Amino acid sequence: MTSEPEQQIGVGTQDAFQRLWTPHRMAYIQGENKPSGPGADDGCPFCSIPAKSDEDGLIIKRGELVYTVLNLYPYTGGHLMAVPYRHVADYTDLTTAETAELAEFTKRAMIALRTASGAHGFNIGMNQGTVAGAGIAAHLHQHVVPRWGGDTNFMPVVGHTKVLPQLLGDTRKMLAEAWPTA
Repeated sequence: MTSEPEQQIGVGTQDAFQRLWTPHRMAYIQGENKPSGPGADDGCPFCSIPAKSDEDGLIIKRGELVYTVLNLYPYTGGHLMAVPYRHVADYTDLTTAETAELAEFTKRAMIALRTASGAHGFNIGMNQGTVAGAGIAAHLHQHVVPRWGGDTNFMPVVGHTKVLPQLLGDTRKMLAEAWPTA
């Protein structure tokens, strides 16, 4: 469906771009759910999420030392994170067992995403420290971002927005059902 550009008199320069308004992103931009400090008791969402039901916390799978959860402010549909239960900021502070389970949950997340949504590739990584881009630097978390050929990767760059084709609760259910047992 193609439409004519809307007149934008008085609100900037007219162009041929369509606008996708994502007002829900303002919560993230304004710092909603950000901890007030570096401690586990300073409102860390990664420490409080495990106390919720899987549905309310958007938890996909719980392990012994690590859990996976959908990103509340995803880059693409299915963007999830592997998170240690223990409140630790630096990757080098993980125990050997935590490191192993984090790696295993990352592998299983990739399998679940391929099974559930046919992901073609992935961006996987963690930002260590605020200066490196960590939104919540005090609690380590590894991002698993599914990618598809022709996906909307350009949107954050040129459109300053993200396109999500599915509600987070539906995505959580789909991935939980596709999670491999071993």
